[in-house]
Amino acid sequence: MSIQSVINREIFAPSDQKLLVAIEAKRRNKRKLPFLAAGREGKYKTFICLSATNKPPVQLFITKVKQFEGSPRLIKRSQWNVDQLRQVNGVNPNRDCPEFDLVFDRSLDQWMAASDAEKCMFIQVLYHACQNYWMAKDVQANPGEAGRDPQKPAGPESRKGPAVPRTNFINCQSKLMEDACTMNMVIYRCKIFLNRMKSTMLPPPRPRPAGQAKSGAKSAGVKSRTSSPARPPRGSMKKAVRRASQALGERGDRLWRAEDKTAHMMDSARLFSNTAHKVRTRTV
Repeated sequence: MSIQSVINREIFAPSDQKLLVAIEAKRRNKRKLPFLAAGREGKYKTFICLSATNKPPVQLFITKVKQFEGSPRLIKRSQWNVDQLRQVNGVNPNRDCPEFDLVFDRSLDQWMAASDAEKCMFIQVLYHACQNYWMAKDVQANPGEAGRDPQKPAGPESRKGPAVPRTNFINCQSKLMEDACTMNMVIYRCKIFLNRMKSTMLPPPRPRPAGQAKSGAKSAGVKSRTSSPARPPRGSMKKAVRRASQALGERGDRLWRAEDKTAHMMDSARLFSNTAHKVRTRTV
C-alpha cells in the first residue's frame, strides 16, 4: 500500500475528506526553538498534503503530517485553509527544482520536496484545485457571473458580493499551470515511483564517527590526521583464521566419532534382532 493511501485512510477519511496529493518534504531553513530540548522527538518524515471535503460546500486544506522514525503511526500537526494561502512561490520558473515556498496569512514556510517531480505534481494539483475552488466561491458570491473566466478579475461595478481572496502563484513553470496536461501528471508519478524505489534499494548512509568532528584546521585547508576506522592487524586475522580452522577440525572429529558410535549401535541392534529371532524359532 502506498504512503498516500495510508495517509488518506488514517488522517483524512475519518474527517470525511479525500486526499488529493501528498508529497514528502523538509524545511530549507529549520526553525530554532531554544526552549525545547534538541532532538527530543527524534527523526521524522514530513508530508505536505492537499485535501478536500467530500460534502459541499467544498473546502480545501493544506495539512502537515509527520511520521516518526521507527513508528508506523502518522500524526497530523498543522492545517491551513486555502483561503489563508496567499502565495505559492515555485522559486525557479525556468527549470524543475525541489524548492518551493508557501506564504500564509501569518507564516512563511520554505520547503524542499524529496524530488523535483513531487514538487511539480504538488503545484500542478494545487493550482487546478484552487482554480475550481475560486470559481465556486465566485459563483456563490456573484451568481450572475457564473460564466466569467476566473483568471480575469471583474470590475468593481460588476461585482456584487465581497471580494474573494486569491492565491498568487509566482515563479511557477507554465507547464504546471495553464499549459498543464494529464501526461505531465503521469510522468511525475512515474518519476516519483522510480525515485522511491531507488531510495529503498540504496543502503542508508553510514554515520560519521564522533572523533571526526569539524575543526578550524579543516576549514583552513589543513588535512585531518584522523584515520579511518582501524582495521585489525594481519597477525590477529591469521590467529582468527587458525582458530576457526581448528574449531572446524575438532567439530569434524566429533562428527566422525558420533558416526562410528551410530554404526556400532546399528550392528549391535541387528545382532540382537537376529538372536531374538533364532530363540523364538527354537521355542516354537
